[in-house]
Amino acid sequence: MMRVSVLHPDIANQTKRRTPQHSLEEAVSLANALDIEIVHSTVVPLKKPGAGTLFGSGKVDELKTIFKMEEVDLVVIDAPLTPIQQRNLEEEWKVKVWDRTGLILEIFGDRAQTREGVLQVDLAALIYQRSRLVRAWTHLERQRGGLSFVGGAGETQIESDRRQIDDAIVRLKKQLEKVAKTRGLHRAARKKVPYPIVALVGYTNAGKSTLFNCMTGADVFAKDMLFATLDPTMREVELPSGQKIILSDTVGFISELPTQLVAAFRATLEEVLDANLILHVRDISHPETKAQSDDVSEILEELHITDEAKDGMIEVWNKTDLLPEDQLNYAMNTSDRHEKVQAVSAITGQGMDDLLAEIESSLRETTMDEIVQLAFSEGGRRAWLYKQGVVTSEETKEQMLELSVTWTPKQQAQFKKI
Repeated sequence: MMRVSVLHPDIANQTKRRTPQHSLEEAVSLANALDIEIVHSTVVPLKKPGAGTLFGSGKVDELKTIFKMEEVDLVVIDAPLTPIQQRNLEEEWKVKVWDRTGLILEIFGDRAQTREGVLQVDLAALIYQRSRLVRAWTHLERQRGGLSFVGGAGETQIESDRRQIDDAIVRLKKQLEKVAKTRGLHRAARKKVPYPIVALVGYTNAGKSTLFNCMTGADVFAKDMLFATLDPTMREVELPSGQKIILSDTVGFISELPTQLVAAFRATLEEVLDANLILHVRDISHPETKAQSDDVSEILEELHITDEAKDGMIEVWNKTDLLPEDQLNYAMNTSDRHEKVQAVSAITGQGMDDLLAEIESSLRETTMDEIVQLAFSEGGRRAWLYKQGVVTSEETKEQMLELSVTWTPKQQAQFKKI
């Protein structure tokens, strides 16, 4: 098993949302999502980042000694590295070096299951790899002449590699376009089903998949591990009133998500944009739950969710079973809280009834009351209304039926097409 060291550079005078120690703990949790053995981890204070090796020469030598003693094979640095910094550190330490982006890409590649998930990871990895070619390893600068199928005379190795990566990126984008069209057809088919879509979002490891399993009785992979879920999963759920919804579990968000992944996974996260209601699941027991919540809000902003969706969002404070009651009560009564909050434990089921009631209430807010008049010959349209459960009363008036309905704008639009 690969022996790994995890380093978190703590750069002075840099605005931080988290403490250095909590940042290191998250980086260690990320690394633990892979099948590796972490033998060393530490916060490395830095006055300012060095252009060549990020760390100063003394610290580089000190760490080299530790890595040799611990027989480290891989060093994970919880920060972005330039290609030159990565190359220089690998040469100094004689080990493989990953930065934060490389680590997250590796995890995503290990976790993706669906064809789209795999394609998106491959695309993000290629975009990242292409950036590593810029003034990176010097052996790539050697000249290559020769046959037409390998590149023209005088083409350097780095140009050839970049061209091959560009070709692969184009191919992947075309494949993703096809998959996106299929997803579009699936979304269009779902819109014909008059069930509201409720999407779970939240920081990675907040307990979304456990909550999903609790609400649906499904068996989605749920583990105390960052990025346990990468591919979106949808299930039908019946609320206590009998109303049905489609519940969607999504990929976990994380601070400083690499830009390549925000772009590559946008299609996956678009399930959130289609949702009638968003549940923001928070690990309320985590010491930096507020910072995690802010990170999720930033990513939702990047996805351009509407003000209406933000205003209607329910915050689900999960993992209450890990928090003493007095701390939970204090948190519920502080000013730092969303207007709609439901405290639950997806493990014990505590608070689930109140959460389902809040979901029903929120979805009812989007309904409207109307009178629908039908001819006696429109039996099919009448049957459709009753099947949807939207009819509150019916009267016969002269030559037509008059039905009072309470329905959503989506149901109204669907009815008009019948």
